[in-house]
Amino acid sequence: MPYLLDTCTLLFVAGNTADLSPATLQLIDAAPPGEVFVSAISVAELACLQERGRITLKQHWRAWWAALLQRTAWTCLPITAEIMAEVYSLPPPVHRDPADRVLIATARYERLTLVTTDGKILGYPHVPTLSEGERARHGEADRGDTRGRAARVVEPWLAGERA
Repeated sequence: MPYLLDTCTLLFVAGNTADLSPATLQLIDAAPPGEVFVSAISVAELACLQERGRITLKQHWRAWWAALLQRTAWTCLPITAEIMAEVYSLPPPVHRDPADRVLIATARYERLTLVTTDGKILGYPHVPTLSEGERARHGEADRGDTRGRAARVVEPWLAGERA
């Protein structure tokens, strides 16, 4: 099953945090080469998060992103005209966050399962998500919204193997 990781999910994986269940991490790790994708919109989100002090990276976000893609071999999908057309054609109720709309549209257009902890995305009935059933089985709460949280370092995985 091919996956699209939202920005929080890729930060959780790279940061080796407990924000994703072991089952979700295993599914991402076990995915065959070429079946885990990220969106170019995550580049913009990373840059904004670092600029605003909401995450701390040990290097500039551009170098961090390049290292992430090299280490993981994940494929970064571009934001195309077709995806933007899908963004503004999503059936209601439509998510208000523009970046999340791009992620939802990308997953729909590319026929990918969106991996997220964002409760608003999980509640949107028009995109397949990984965490919805898996979160319910594990009784996990939505931890995808980082607003109002202290900045945290997102580096352990890039510095070494995940424990």
